[in-house]
Amino acid sequence: MKRIIEIVPARPGWYARWQVTPELTRSYPVTLWALLEEADGTGREVVGVDCVGQWPGADDNEAGGDFVRYLFQTPDSGAPEDAESPTVAELRESGPRRQPVPAA
Repeated sequence: MKRIIEIVPARPGWYARWQVTPELTRSYPVTLWALLEEADGTGREVVGVDCVGQWPGADDNEAGGDFVRYLFQTPDSGAPEDAESPTVAELRESGPRRQPVPAA
């Protein structure tokens, strides 16, 4: 199991691209970067969490989608052609959720 060492917000222009079908990709804006570390402290990696709560290696990512890469486009150049902006309902349905903290 990996643990989160640090979280920082992503600057505008970063996207996570996912392969949905052999002919179709979908890119979502990255909302934050997380530095993860192996439980034994041996390896670290940075992952971007997109606006629908997906990141490479997550068990509950969109079915059938495989992570391709992160990409950056300056905000003034616009979004990638395959960019998706999820609706509020989609974010509530599939986005990250705060978990209740048990009372002490």
